[in-house]
Amino acid sequence: MFLKQFIFILFILPAFLVSQNETIDKVVAIVGKYPVLLSDVQNALMQQEKNEEPVNKCLAFEQVLFQKLLVAQADRDSITVSDAEIENELNKRMNYYINQFGSEQKLEEFYGKRTNVIKDEFRADVEEQLLAQKMQAKINPEIKLSPAEVRQFFNTIPEDSLPLINAEHELQQIVKKPKFSAEAKKAAKEKLEEYKLRVIGGESMSTLARLYSEDPGSAKEGGLITNVFRGQMVPEFEAVAYRLKTGEVSNVFESSFGFHFIQLVSRKGELLDLRHILIVPKMSNSDYYKCKLQLDSIAEEIGKGTITFEEAVKKFSDDKESANNNGLMVNPMNATTKWTVEEISQIDQKLVLTLSEMNIGDISKTIEYVNYSDNKPAFRLIKLKNRIDPHKANLKDDYQKISQLANYDKSKKALKEWITKKSKTTYIKVEEDFKNCSYSNNWIITN
Repeated sequence: MFLKQFIFILFILPAFLVSQNETIDKVVAIVGKYPVLLSDVQNALMQQEKNEEPVNKCLAFEQVLFQKLLVAQADRDSITVSDAEIENELNKRMNYYINQFGSEQKLEEFYGKRTNVIKDEFRADVEEQLLAQKMQAKINPEIKLSPAEVRQFFNTIPEDSLPLINAEHELQQIVKKPKFSAEAKKAAKEKLEEYKLRVIGGESMSTLARLYSEDPGSAKEGGLITNVFRGQMVPEFEAVAYRLKTGEVSNVFESSFGFHFIQLVSRKGELLDLRHILIVPKMSNSDYYKCKLQLDSIAEEIGKGTITFEEAVKKFSDDKESANNNGLMVNPMNATTKWTVEEISQIDQKLVLTLSEMNIGDISKTIEYVNYSDNKPAFRLIKLKNRIDPHKANLKDDYQKISQLANYDKSKKALKEWITKKSKTTYIKVEEDFKNCSYSNNWIITN
């Protein structure tokens, strides 16, 4: 699956960071004015290993070749990425790598470099990858095939090649999230008002943030968040931040994370550097218990027939996404409403055991779980809407999956045509090491 593998390349550590003590890098191909380095290919090979795929040097090389062709065409078409887009992606990458190593200190110790140095060394690669993404989106926008086209695609698949679909479940849910008590909110707000007065009185906000802020991402940096751009933060935070003048300290305000106040450090156009201190109200056992009792009561009314499950979803559920879809849980791994047992176990292992004892139409008892979207504890009722036994793919039960396959097939064909066309008009020179590769696409390579 060429397209999928190309996208995955974007999330691996650059080879120049991983292989500091290995062979000196060299150019193995040229696409337009853009060199393909041996380290780029090593990077793609490491991604294959990470995905537990067969390691294929030629496929890895072709993936990098494709990215360089996209960048070369982006240059011709004057496609650009902003500093804010690059900074946002860099921050995502750094957070991911820090989480993988367990801490920023461990990341720095492993590579023998400060985090800001590693981040700067990522910058050129990230800019190129974002350009490639934009170019790919332009040449191959999202395709939506009609039901007739999906059916036509399905009919081209030989009977003995139809994929086997594992057992799947469709689940509905009613979610209730514990709410902070008025007393807990008042205590958090009062504590922040005190810290704000100390900042206004001359104390260092950086020091106070390190001591008291409950934002794990910025507290160790003295509350500092750099290069914030519109759309990056939650609306409540952003609305306050963009009204501040340089050096000004905001009033205490509430967001979905808790209570904050902000100091604007500097502004560069639409990019902000700021400090903030976050205090999260403390949830009591009583708050949790009240939430559970509320859901128990809803379950009782459904059992009596006073209200249907679907009516209760619309009236009471705190999960907006599923509430707008009759409580149906969307699987984030495939964007459908169907879940295999393995996929369910990745979000809630206890739910697997619960479902094994349920029949279609049954409603569970109140279940405590950790919401995967915000990583916070909540409670829910689960209704088993449908259970589909293992079977060969068919249009009735698996239309969404077949539609995705059909879209992917059409997308792949469009990319093949684009590669053939553009490689004819782009200078592509390949070194001897990769000249004998068998490629998936029709590359026109300069001798």
